[in-house]
Amino acid sequence: MGAKVLILVTVAVAMLRMVLGASHTVGAPAGSWDQQTNYTLWASRTRFIIGDELQFQYSTTVHNVVEVRKAGYDACNSSSPIATFLTGNDVVPLAAIGTRYFICGVPGHCGAGMKVQVNVRLKAVRTVQRCRGTGKRLRCRFETVLSSATTAGIDQSAVARLGLAVVATGLMLFF
Repeated sequence: MGAKVLILVTVAVAMLRMVLGASHTVGAPAGSWDQQTNYTLWASRTRFIIGDELQFQYSTTVHNVVEVRKAGYDACNSSSPIATFLTGNDVVPLAAIGTRYFICGVPGHCGAGMKVQVNVRLKAVRTVQRCRGTGKRLRCRFETVLSSATTAGIDQSAVARLGLAVVATGLMLFF
C-alpha cells in the first residue's frame, strides 16, 4: 500500500507543477533587480509562458519596479505606469500572452539598463524545423506550430485539473 501512495503522490506533484507554472527571479542566478545585471541577455535565455510568475528582489531604499507600456520602456519614462511595485520582493503573475515591460523608476537607473522586456507565450506553441530535398538540395525552414492538443481545442490546464481530481479520489479510496 505504501508504494501505491508514493506513486499517487508523485503523479499529483508532477501534475500540480504542470498547472502552476514556474517562478522566475528576475536576473537570477547571477543577479537580482540591480544595476549590474544584463536583463536583455537574462530574458533571452528564459521562456516565459502563461501561468509563470516574475519575482523581483531588490533593496527598497535604492530601487523599485514600474510596469509601463512600450513607449515608457523605450523612453525610460515611468510617469504613466500600469503598476508600481515597492515591496522589494514583488511577484508579478504572467496571466496573458503578450509583451510586458518593466523598468526601475528611480531616475537614471532605467537609462543605465535597469529594464526588462518579457515575452509571454502559450505553453502549447513550439518551433519545428521542416526540411525538403536531399543532399545539397536540402532546404529547411522553421515554423511556429501549435501542439496537437491546442489545435484540437483541448484546454491542457483543464486536463491537468481533471488528473489532479482523479489522483485525489484515488488517495481518498486508499485511506
